[in-house]
Amino acid sequence: LLMVEINCNEESLMIDFVFPTTNVGNVGFGDDIKLGITGTEAVMQIVREIIVGFQWEEDALGRSKQSYRSAHEGLQKNLEGLTTERIMESMTQDDGRFLSISVDDVDAITLEEARSAVMSQMIPSELELSVAGDFDVNAVVEMIYRYLGTVPADANSEYIREGQIRDVENQEFGPVPPLLTPGKHTELELTDSDPRAVSYVAGAAPNSWGYLADGTTIAGRILEKEKRASDYDKKRRSHPIFAHIALALLSEIINRRLFSNVRERKQLTYDANFSFTGFERLKGGWFLVTVTASKENAQKALEACKETLQSIRKGSPISADNVESAKRVVLNRHEGELRTSAYWTSLMSGIQQESIPMKGPLSVTDFNAVVESITSQDLQLVLETLGLDDEKLYTAIGRTVQPEGLEMDEEITRTAPVIGMKRGGALIN
Repeated sequence: LLMVEINCNEESLMIDFVFPTTNVGNVGFGDDIKLGITGTEAVMQIVREIIVGFQWEEDALGRSKQSYRSAHEGLQKNLEGLTTERIMESMTQDDGRFLSISVDDVDAITLEEARSAVMSQMIPSELELSVAGDFDVNAVVEMIYRYLGTVPADANSEYIREGQIRDVENQEFGPVPPLLTPGKHTELELTDSDPRAVSYVAGAAPNSWGYLADGTTIAGRILEKEKRASDYDKKRRSHPIFAHIALALLSEIINRRLFSNVRERKQLTYDANFSFTGFERLKGGWFLVTVTASKENAQKALEACKETLQSIRKGSPISADNVESAKRVVLNRHEGELRTSAYWTSLMSGIQQESIPMKGPLSVTDFNAVVESITSQDLQLVLETLGLDDEKLYTAIGRTVQPEGLEMDEEITRTAPVIGMKRGGALIN
């Protein structure tokens, strides 16, 4: 059984395979059995066919379009998804790259346009292959040479578009759209018989490896601010994965603070969630706080989230205990996921690409050591690279309104579904 999933996001086109490394397609029984090729070899054959022999069919495009139409129409009926879309429209000034795909845009695509867009990304020199699992390395390398190493170097060159970057060594991805100040507040009402609300607080943040939209880095900003730091601290903060791990720890700490303040102390929600967009190639990104609440408490919950973010900056800064707790969570999660092949491929993906300069072998070998080295002062400094000033925040509240003529029992309350950073656009996956 081979499973394949093809995804396209703001940064890359990814094809994920899950397959057995044993022989597949065997025929016969007992002493007469004839072994088929291994699952690994079957996947290599498929990858080659995608690059040089893929058959584009009109009816397949039609099915794909219908799937996107259904997804967009579903978004219009989803309180969380539609409110997220509205705040993204505000933050990106309606930049279509970071929003959901409209029905009109889907309908306008022709088969040739789809083929050209996809195959322009299938340039052999720009492809990266990551393989993890239980297999013989030499045998797999031989298969890669046989099936992929023999793909002509100029394959798909006819699809290259004018202005498309071909110099892999000097590829640079641009930044996310700059946030205009002051930030904006958005209100949304959606007809639904289920009374509920969702509030969002969002703002500017670095990407997953510490690059901000203006091209500066977390390490660079800290070194500029802390000029009297010791040589040891400067060396620590200059490590390629310092920012990546600091952001993971910071996310854990903020989530705990939100849970403690908004849910436990103020009892305004069942769940409050903080997350980053996590771009790797694009410079910059956003953070998003999501809080589900009753319609009556939506504004209070939003204000409580803003209050929590400000208190971490000034009133109740990050403590050593906060850091130790976050380290345990991050390390335990890392150790657990190292047991899966999917996690290993995600760690390896991008290591060879100049567009992610901070990601390399050290992001695997030095992970635990860098986690253990980070201090509360480090995280407090990293926190200041986020756009947390009140005038820089973008907020939104989405509420349901009852259809006309529908009467609801006021004593009946329903729990709003919990969401994280899901994508109809850049904030919805």
